[in-house]
Amino acid sequence: MFLALISFSDSLFHSVYQCIFITTVNNQSTDTDNPQRFKYRIKIMPAYKAPLRDIRFLMNEMLDYPAHYQTLTSGQNADADTVDMILEGAADYCENVLSPINQSGDEEGCTFNNGEVTTPKGFKEAYDQFVMGGWQGLSYPEEFGGQGLPMSLNLIKSEMMGTANWSFTMYPGLSTGCMNTIMQFGTDEQKNTYMPKLVEGTWSGTMCLTEPQCGTDLGQVKTKAEAAADGTYKISGTKIFISAGEHDLTENIIHIVLARLPDSPAGTRGISLFIVPKFIPTADGGVGERNTVSCGSIEHKMGIHGNATCVINFDKAKGYLIGPENRGLNCMFTFMNTARIGTAVQGLAASEGSFQGALAYAKDRLAMRALSGPKALEKEADPIIVHPAVRNMLLTQKAFAEGGRALVYLLSLHADIVEQGATEEDRKFSDNILSLLTPIAKAFLTETGYESANHGVQIFGGHGFISEHGMEQIVRDTRIACLYEGTTEIQALDLLGRKVLQTQGAMLKDFTKIIHKFVEANKDNAAMQEFVAPLAAANKEWGDITMQIGMRAMQNPDEVGAAAVDYMYFSGYVTLAYLWAQMALVAQQTLAAGTTDVDFYNAKVTTARFYFKKILPRVRSHVDVLSTGVAPLFELDAEHFAF
Repeated sequence: MFLALISFSDSLFHSVYQCIFITTVNNQSTDTDNPQRFKYRIKIMPAYKAPLRDIRFLMNEMLDYPAHYQTLTSGQNADADTVDMILEGAADYCENVLSPINQSGDEEGCTFNNGEVTTPKGFKEAYDQFVMGGWQGLSYPEEFGGQGLPMSLNLIKSEMMGTANWSFTMYPGLSTGCMNTIMQFGTDEQKNTYMPKLVEGTWSGTMCLTEPQCGTDLGQVKTKAEAAADGTYKISGTKIFISAGEHDLTENIIHIVLARLPDSPAGTRGISLFIVPKFIPTADGGVGERNTVSCGSIEHKMGIHGNATCVINFDKAKGYLIGPENRGLNCMFTFMNTARIGTAVQGLAASEGSFQGALAYAKDRLAMRALSGPKALEKEADPIIVHPAVRNMLLTQKAFAEGGRALVYLLSLHADIVEQGATEEDRKFSDNILSLLTPIAKAFLTETGYESANHGVQIFGGHGFISEHGMEQIVRDTRIACLYEGTTEIQALDLLGRKVLQTQGAMLKDFTKIIHKFVEANKDNAAMQEFVAPLAAANKEWGDITMQIGMRAMQNPDEVGAAAVDYMYFSGYVTLAYLWAQMALVAQQTLAAGTTDVDFYNAKVTTARFYFKKILPRVRSHVDVLSTGVAPLFELDAEHFAF
């Protein structure tokens, strides 16, 4: 079943779209008698390279995916050779097909003409190879044409794809939530109608929530659903900000739409969920008549130019109820949680992609001499990686990329257990961990990904501001990650209000107990004291801060809103501290046992040390802000903000 996972190393895209950059050393000179004063140096922008060594470290050494897979029904096919083949195949596809069309896709963007969207050059061919490779169905049941592998492998594949070309990755990425919703809530008929084509990738999916008057507050949804005589529904309304809502990559697009039935309860309790296909499926699984669904326009936006962000109009379009009436939002959370983990991956991708580009540049770019004395005596100046400020930015990127990867892979492991855990107790525990960590991952990794992207521009200096080098694109593409699928502020409220305070700290305790057990197990390990001691203190403070906020919120609920964002950041820094401590322990143990890969494991320990000394202390500012409460935010009357 894995024959489809073919090699892409001979792809045309590798040569056709490889970007060449020419930098003028002295573009003011026209003195042909002195060619040294007017010369060019050809620069090849570093292409994406899949971080397979780090991926394998997390999967095989820290999180022990091989043992984890043996506990899953779908994991029986995920043997070492199969997993390795998937990782290598995904890396090849991402490096040689997706990465070369990333920059050109951004420059060209999508084209809208009379309701039709054309994706950038190379996207359709790349998508056809994606379908041919069987990548969409990697983690879906064999009965629908999938390969029946754990969902975690799909997320790992998505990380590589997202770093190589986020705009492209969004097209198949939106299908994932659609497929998960149909799998969980669809009837057998709906599954048999839609899943084979979605799994194959010849059909794609979207999520249609937002309307002009509402985004976060879905209780204001006005799209209508009227029952038809044949048991279907007529869907009427407008949805905005619909990623991948219209395109030329697939023969059909399946919209998952929130709409309101007549006489339904007000607010979120009266929303139902519908399947609304672009083309009505035929009895034999083909494409039938065009539904009354149309793309009114595509947005002109800051980034992700290669992905169409659409206004979708439904004009009494034929729709099919999925799940119970008036329970659409509950069903949609399946879609939304999937999307939120996927957006956390975007933050990780930004850190990794920007780090790769910045590191290559910092090793090559010459500027000044090191303050401690020249390092590259054979050159006219030292490479900028010798300077402390540049090293600080690079190490911050590296810490966020590798720490973020550890968090995403931990989430992926628990997502596997929620779906296929051996016992109800295991599934419930993993669901609690996943519920707590998902808003942290979505908010914290996107914010740190955006920080990393800006560091990349800064390291390039003026060249970072220039489009040709690709660093500013990462900033533009990443900015949306802090907004869609719940803004940072909304995720913070979800974390503190719903996941922590509403459960009276139960979900938080499940995770802090894990950290506490790790601390206790290593408290007598002298080599781990530089990590264990500050981690123990931060873990205890996490509980103390939560209690303080909870007490204040009993007097004034606005205290939750005032504290939420700083609380999220505190939680994120501590979560990554725990993961970096774990990585340091594994690295130390491997070094002690003897290994030929000494440099890799030393780098892990050194980066962990950097994180604890230079990044984790950021929590102090958040603690200080949290202590001030809500009062400073409401002392100024709204009419006095400006005069």
